[in-house]
Amino acid sequence: MSDRDPPSAIPDPAASAPMLNHAAWMRILPFLVYLLFIVINDVLGRCGVPAASLRWLYAVKIVAVSVTLLMCWRHYTELHTWRLSPAWAALAVLAGLAVFALWIGLDAGWMVVGTPAGFDPRTDGSINWLMVAVRIGGAALVVPVMEELFWRSFLMRWLDAVDFESVAPALVRLQSVAIAALLFGFEHNQWLAGIVAGLAYSLLYMRQTTLWAPILAHGITNGVLGLWIVHSANWSYW
Repeated sequence: MSDRDPPSAIPDPAASAPMLNHAAWMRILPFLVYLLFIVINDVLGRCGVPAASLRWLYAVKIVAVSVTLLMCWRHYTELHTWRLSPAWAALAVLAGLAVFALWIGLDAGWMVVGTPAGFDPRTDGSINWLMVAVRIGGAALVVPVMEELFWRSFLMRWLDAVDFESVAPALVRLQSVAIAALLFGFEHNQWLAGIVAGLAYSLLYMRQTTLWAPILAHGITNGVLGLWIVHSANWSYW
């Protein structure tokens, strides 16, 4: 090489890295399975399948998401140990209860997008308690794990860096927290309540740096909300 030849370019590993790595797909996949069943439900409804007959599709969806989570579980190393102290567990429970209270309060017309179809577990006026158990169990035990892996563990940190696992939860930029919370909010009919919930779960994750904190809070919110829905017969909240 002569003195006039330019030095060889040093490749930038970040430039060649895929936008979505294997760890990202492991967190996206259960969420995609969940969304797939929402599409299936909508298509079947448009094809004339009665809403009452589609209620059990929720159970199939929860089983499918659970199986996907179990298949990918070895990749969720952050969930392999419980790193939540009793004090922080109590705070997560309180946060979950606070989000529940806000959820049923932030329901004015301008705070809601669209008309929620709801989920009515009654047949001929009688509640199908097995259906209720599946609905509450899925919402409180499966959905929080699936959603927190996607929204908090993956997306919120991925907005900071493609190699999102290298981003410490406590150091996530506020703009990434805000974007993830906004998207999480508009995933729900009650968009404002969803944004508040997204911010609350994000702050728990950032302060405690374990995903079990928002999972616990999210589970409490969904579980108590389910009990309240059954007690008050406000099926549209489902």
